Amino acid sequence: MSAYAITAVMPSLNEEKNLENAVRNVLSSFKQLGINGEVVIVNDGSMDSTGAIGERLKTANSAIQVIHHSVPQGIGGSFWDGVKVARGDVVVMMPGDGENDANEILRYLPLMEHVDIVVPYVFNKQVRSWARRKISNIYRGIINITFGMTLNYMNGTVMYRKCILDDITLNGKGFFYQTELLIKCISRGYLFAEVPYALLQRAAGRSKATSMRSLKNVIRAYLALFIEMHISGNHNPVMSPASVTARRWEQSRSTQ
Repeated sequence: MSAYAITAVMPSLNEEKNLENAVRNVLSSFKQLGINGEVVIVNDGSMDSTGAIGERLKTANSAIQVIHHSVPQGIGGSFWDGVKVARGDVVVMMPGDGENDANEILRYLPLMEHVDIVVPYVFNKQVRSWARRKISNIYRGIINITFGMTLNYMNGTVMYRKCILDDITLNGKGFFYQTELLIKCISRGYLFAEVPYALLQRAAGRSKATSMRSLKNVIRAYLALFIEMHISGNHNPVMSPASVTARRWEQSRSTQ
């Protein structure tokens, strides 16, 4: 059994065709890897039967919680609401579209003994279109240059030690939220590890990440974060004393 309990937050907007399989995949991975985990389904104002499916799954399994938004709050807003009710030591976003095999990221949970963030990057990039890969490369380059990062990927199923998010203010509610969280956490000095993981093909439907509306929201969130981090100086660099990073710093000082 893993030393850490984990909460998989599952934002779901109109995912009636994918949600049940996505939840089963996470629960199966918990069992296979010996993890004490829970799933928090966040029905983000869906107009289909996503909410009803979530409630049915919750009734059948005590390891499932369900949150309902009356109107969509975005993938970032949904993740953040899931974090607030999470009972795990570690939190991870697992989308309800079935594009991610939970085993691909959860296998790295033991790394949380040494770091506070585990950041996955896609090694089977060919599952996405050439255009999607090109957009991803441009996005990564802009973010790394702007904020002094060296990350290979920023929009995956990142695992965070929950305590390091307690003092973070998340402003982005859309797809930029993961980039915002990584920049704010890494800029505080939290230790992280990058690991390879594979993507699956969506079983049904189309990704909402590259819609024109999503791209506009990403640009607005990027500009807001740029101002916050480089101009306003309002970001708080305090590190959680319960983090592995703080403990390792303390250990390093005691051995000097």
